[in-house]
Amino acid sequence: MPPMKHSLTPVPGERPRMPVYALLDNIRSAWNVGSMFRSADAAGLAGLYLTGMTCTPPRPDLEKTALGATESVPWDYTDNPVDAARVARRAGQALIVLEQTPSACDWQGFVFPFPCCFVVGHEVRGVAPGVLALADQVLEIPMAGVKKSLNVAVSFGVLAFAIRNQWLDRPNRVET
Repeated sequence: MPPMKHSLTPVPGERPRMPVYALLDNIRSAWNVGSMFRSADAAGLAGLYLTGMTCTPPRPDLEKTALGATESVPWDYTDNPVDAARVARRAGQALIVLEQTPSACDWQGFVFPFPCCFVVGHEVRGVAPGVLALADQVLEIPMAGVKKSLNVAVSFGVLAFAIRNQWLDRPNRVET
């Protein structure tokens, strides 16, 4: 695997974070990526794996929606999303994929394992098949309206805060 371009190592003295990461699989919009950085910071994620065509800081279009969160959220970049998923698994993170598949379960009621890494995919093509094959669980956010899905950054925020709510309900949580 090529070397990472940044580091998921926590910065000494920064606020504690829950042991939750997210893998961004080939996200094409810099504005979506910036929004996910901001949501990751707000929810207290430990870091982001940026992969494939997903843009990396510094970029003005990404920073426009991140509003500085690229400085507070640890992140790594690697070209291959499958490699990043394997890194997460080797680090002991359960791989939870957010994708619409025939076998996907409703995200509501799912008990998230900790540590974990949740995956969101390309705005049109979704999560790479190789990453799906490594998933411990595939979840979806069912739609009640006419449209089949939410914007990927919105879905990211929904899941990040669902995980945070479960984390805060844990009696013996240990933050990173």
